[in-house]
Amino acid sequence: MQDDLHADCRIFEVRKSRFLRRSDEKEGDFFVLDTSDWVNVLALTGSRELLLVRQFRFGTEEFSLEPPGGVIEKGESPVLAGERELLEETGFTGMKSTLIGSVRPNPAIMSNRCHFLLVEGAEKTSDTSFDPHEELESVLVPLAELRNLAREGKITHSLALNAIFNLLLYLGE
Repeated sequence: MQDDLHADCRIFEVRKSRFLRRSDEKEGDFFVLDTSDWVNVLALTGSRELLLVRQFRFGTEEFSLEPPGGVIEKGESPVLAGERELLEETGFTGMKSTLIGSVRPNPAIMSNRCHFLLVEGAEKTSDTSFDPHEELESVLVPLAELRNLAREGKITHSLALNAIFNLLLYLGE
């Protein structure tokens, strides 16, 4: 019905929306986080190792083991954004890139999508080029160890787990 910008927080906006429920025409205010779409990159080497990053996350104030990735810039495709993020964060490039899925991170309060990009034949080809506040290191993990890392609580980022689940489904693992 009606939207008002409630807060502009650099990486997302908080929008106050007034909705009319269709079933009984009751009105209510809801807050929605509007942010750009994201991409997580599942970079597989020729020896079936998945490239992950151990990255400091400000929300939890700890390091998180997860696929490289980031924001899809305006006018950029998920594939190009994923390839750009992979190169910037890890110095890796690949032979073939395929979108294998996407999810809604939290549709109750967020408007964006997170896309999953499989990059096959990944190898280190250049130096990294981190964003100003990024702190991370690359980690190669054998594909066969991914389930154990999740089971043991070593991968806790929900979108990382979803990306890995989509990868394993795609590969038939």
